[in-house]
Amino acid sequence: MHTITIKTAQHEALVDITDQVKAFVESSNVQEGAVLIYCPHTTAGVIINEGADPDVSRDILITLSRVFPWNGAYRHMEGNAAAHIKSMVTGQERLIPVSGGKTALGRWQHVFFAEFDGPRTREVFLTILNSAR
Repeated sequence: MHTITIKTAQHEALVDITDQVKAFVESSNVQEGAVLIYCPHTTAGVIINEGADPDVSRDILITLSRVFPWNGAYRHMEGNAAAHIKSMVTGQERLIPVSGGKTALGRWQHVFFAEFDGPRTREVFLTILNSAR
């Protein structure tokens, strides 16, 4: 297992980790299989979406905040219930196929760490699932 450490500077942010994921896959020398990307935090997540236009990330965060406002009528005593809900909606893991030793992401797809309760120092775990042939 490989760990990526991410320091976020904002309360909410999408941090592009695509290059780290690709470098890990290529260094594994696995030709066929998958890479599991897992976030072990309950107020953060991992998403795959367009990485070419930064406005897409902005729109995602704005929409999530509109649907799950920080100051909602929540009962969670820590005051970060919205972050827990956003994490649940986005999910904490993604599985990407590996083919020919490379991630099989689509042309515009990037992998993002989603921070919903920062700024913090977080971890994301990467694991190769090798396809035995």
